[in-house]
Amino acid sequence: MIIIHYGEIGLKGKNRRIFEEILIKNIREAIGNEIINIYREYGRIVIEEKKNANYKKIKDRLSLIPGIENFSFAFPANLDIEEIKKKTLEIARKEKFNSFKIVAKRSNKNFPHTSMKINEIVGREIKEKMNKKVDLENPEMEIFIEVGNKKAYLYKEKLNGIGGLPAGSQGKVISLLSGGIDSPVASFLIMKRGCKVVFVHFYNENLIDEPKKVEEIIKRLTNIQLKSDAYFIPFSDAQSEIIRYTPSKYRMLVYRRVMTMIANRIAEKEKAKAIVTGDSIGQVASQTIENLRCIYEASSLPILAPLVGMNKREIVNMAKILQTYEISIKPYEDCCSFMVARHPVTKASMEEIKKIETSINMEKIIEDALKKAIRKSYITNNFFI
Repeated sequence: MIIIHYGEIGLKGKNRRIFEEILIKNIREAIGNEIINIYREYGRIVIEEKKNANYKKIKDRLSLIPGIENFSFAFPANLDIEEIKKKTLEIARKEKFNSFKIVAKRSNKNFPHTSMKINEIVGREIKEKMNKKVDLENPEMEIFIEVGNKKAYLYKEKLNGIGGLPAGSQGKVISLLSGGIDSPVASFLIMKRGCKVVFVHFYNENLIDEPKKVEEIIKRLTNIQLKSDAYFIPFSDAQSEIIRYTPSKYRMLVYRRVMTMIANRIAEKEKAKAIVTGDSIGQVASQTIENLRCIYEASSLPILAPLVGMNKREIVNMAKILQTYEISIKPYEDCCSFMVARHPVTKASMEEIKKIETSINMEKIIEDALKKAIRKSYITNNFFI
């Protein structure tokens, strides 16, 4: 059996069941063909595996599902202390160790022994039958015993999940996904907070034929939210129009404002509640506080920037864990760098930006870009990290 533990979901009070059910739904989508049953118990979710279930597949998938704090492959035992002793001893005899610790947790208060008493009874059994030493501080092996409502569950390892909240529990957002390192990490962090992410990518079709690299990133991130939708927006005509009327030092800001406006229109269509960016304060010229204010003013929806206080090393490390880093550093002609000044403005004012935009037919640019948008859908389809 598999025991799923969650973290934040346990703090949701009367709403806990709603979050549990969303998490169960996501687990079913991820490993449904490997399990017989899945159900809630107090403080945990219990999964019954098929007899010949694919251990690696299950492990890989569960480690990527938001909402799971940790999980364990466990042996069930009846709610009987003698059977618990016997099965714990069987587990211990398969391992090589000199010192050990028993960690019992009793959520079923009708079970006649307290957690400490279970530790004492089972620990004594292993100590006497195997001549091993109890070490509560630094044991070579730990065996965990959870006493639930229907069964006791015995296991020796807790495998880490990514925590957070179940994907889809906090509604839908639009993520502006570039071909770089930062925006995939930002998308992941928002997924981990329970949001369903719809990706929007702008590319210059005169520089690249297809944004295949970005699709690779989306497929990787789809492992986490299981299903993804993405919009690919050809942007060369919009850029040509912006270049015609915009001094080079302001072009990046006007590009990003137009992208933000287009993302808002897509959000309206998708019923999304916010826009996500990969901005980190001061990392590049467009990400000074003054410039971010100018960019974000173009949005009628909240802008979420989960990397805002992170430095580049932290972001790169997270990208490597996600395995998006190696994809992100592949050569790619980013449309945002097209015809931008060597020394862009770092402290633009809204008045300057608004004055420039009066010369540009912004509505036509937005409408034309939306007409050319290509929408694609992705499913995890056993694409495991």
